[in-house]
Formats: sequence, structure tokens, C-alpha cells
Amino acid sequence: MNSESFETRRLAGGTPFAMLDVASGLSHGGAAPVSSRTVVREMADADAARWDAFVMAASEATFFHRAGWKSVIEQVFGHRTFFLYAERDGRIVGVLPLARQKSLLFGDALISLPFCVYGGVVAEDLAAQDALLDAAVARANDLGVGHLECRGMRRHRDDWTSTDLYVTFRKEIGADDEANMLAIPRKQRAMVRKGIKAGLVSAVDDTLDRFFALYADNVHRHGTPAQSRRYFETLRKVFGNDCHVLTAVTPQGQAVSSVLSFTFRNEVLPYYAGDALASRETAANDFKYWELMRRSAAAGATLFDYGRSKVGTGPYDFKRNWGFVPEPLAYEYKLVRAAIVPENNPLNPKYRAFIALWQRMPLPMANLLGPHIAKSLG
Repeated sequence: MNSESFETRRLAGGTPFAMLDVASGLSHGGAAPVSSRTVVREMADADAARWDAFVMAASEATFFHRAGWKSVIEQVFGHRTFFLYAERDGRIVGVLPLARQKSLLFGDALISLPFCVYGGVVAEDLAAQDALLDAAVARANDLGVGHLECRGMRRHRDDWTSTDLYVTFRKEIGADDEANMLAIPRKQRAMVRKGIKAGLVSAVDDTLDRFFALYADNVHRHGTPAQSRRYFETLRKVFGNDCHVLTAVTPQGQAVSSVLSFTFRNEVLPYYAGDALASRETAANDFKYWELMRRSAAAGATLFDYGRSKVGTGPYDFKRNWGFVPEPLAYEYKLVRAAIVPENNPLNPKYRAFIALWQRMPLPMANLLGPHIAKSLG
């Protein structure tokens, strides 16, 4: 990238933004040069509609690049956000949503994006990409954070630190239920059929009641602080029908497994889930995901995104058993004040005592205290 100038300025209202004037640059296709000036600005409320229009049209964009995450993160967690976009000739040509997550326990970072498995820069060309990343680095330096983190599906800066801790599982689905069923390996398919034989049914819930009760109990058993009910209510309010709950119910009417999912273009993303201990008897967990897949395919979805897992964990094995192939995630880190990338995840041995303590805590107390800790663990 050949740039004429890079400087930090302030809008008339006092909002900081980075400006990058680009004289030339190659598009991703390597053909047409970019000759107009590329300017990086911070998204205002008035920009949300055209931000989302760019996201919906950009092939590398995800549900987690949507403008609504800005209000979710600010309203629920109180984190400061920096939703940067690159503009050229009055048109958005790239986006990079960022939020600062600062904690005495878990450090200080500028992340794209907390609570989201995907993020990072999405741009039409290298000039817009580099302008956004340069602006993010400048903002990270100005804030004095430990590191800048971009959660993308591919690498953008070879000189940044990267980890191979996470993979994602994404697979195409079709309109034929039987074909989708047969694509599941035999042993896992038998678990789905076990749930069907047990008489389980699925229902799309209008409220969060059954989901939250199962989710909160489930994460507590695993020693993980739960997000607040307010967080899930805000997700539903901000994203509307693109955030929905499906619950598996026994013939006796008992809710035994539930999942909150997102839809984005042709994709469905099961994201938060919970199961009762009784779900094991009827393979309700497998049945739940099958029903989500079946219902989503009927509604026109063509891609099922099982989401992120840590390599070598139970969820990793579970998704592979469904016939999904792990795809490495390119999480990139620009170290600012930190010497190494922090390991803020349950696999870190130093958190074992905390996990054991949390599992013994009464559920009402865990639900009360959990959100205060979870806000720093996105």
C-alpha cells in the first residue's frame, strides 16, 4: 500500500477517527488499481443502515459484523466500541468492528469482536483493508491496551502473532431431509433417531424462559459464569427474527434441551445452548440440533455453522462426529503493551480451581455473580 498520509483527527462533534489517504493500491483480484482517497471513520447511528448493507453484500462478512453488535456490547456490558469503516467516493468499502474489553483479572484488549467467534476486517480491496488495520493499530496504541485481537477466518498480517487454539465447523445443507440425515455419520445418526423414537418434539419459543433455565444450569455444571438474561433479551430485541430459540420437549411436556441461534443470509448459527441432565436418556442434544438443521433447511438455509470449538475438547469431538470438518480460525494479535497473548480460556491450568469452586456455588448465586465476570470473558 502506498499512502500519502496517515493522521488521527476529530470530527466536529469530537469523535476521533483515523484518516488514510491512499494514492494507489491493488484490489484482491490484482487487476484494477484503487486511485480514490480511502478515509476511515467511526460509525455513527446514522451510518448503521449503510454499514449493514455493506455487510450483507460482502462475501467474507458474518453475522458478527452487523452494526447491531455495537448497541448490544455498549448497553449490556458497558464496553467502549469503535466500529470503524473505510469510505471511498462516499461509499463504504470496508468495516472493522472493535470493542475494548478491560478487566483487572483478564487484562486490557481491543477486540474484533468480544462475545463473537468471528470478526476482523472485511474489505473490498487491500487499500481499504490496510487502512482499517492501520487505524485499529493506531487506536490500540492511543488506548494503551495490552493487545489488539482480530478474530477472522483468514490471516491479514503475517507479522502479527497468531494462535491455532480454535477451529470452526461449517457445512452445506440441502432441502432434502433424508439427504441431510444420511450425511450424518452412522453412530451420531443413531442418536438423532433415538430422540425421534423417544417422542421428542421441537418448538420455536416466543420467550427466553425455557432456554435461559437450561442454559444457566448447564454452564454452571461446567464451571462457567453465565451471561445475564438481559444479554439474551437484548440480542432478541436488536436482531429480531434473526435471533431465535428452539427447544426440545418430551412427550410429557418437559423442556430438556434448548438452543439460541442466529440466522445470516443463507446461514444458521446455533450459538448458545443448554441441556438438562435428563436429556442424556433421550439424546435430546442431538435431536435438538437435527431439528434446527431440518427447520432451517425448510426455511431456505443452505449452510449450518456449528461454530467455534477449542481443539481437543468435547465439543470439538461432538461436531466432528456429526461429519463436520474442522477449519482453522485465523485469530491474529498485535501486541501493544503485552509481551505475550493472554490465555483467558478454561484450558488454562490456572483456572482449574476457579472452575471447581464455581461448580459448587449455588445456582442462584452463580446467576447473580456470573454476568459480572462473563462481561470480561468474551
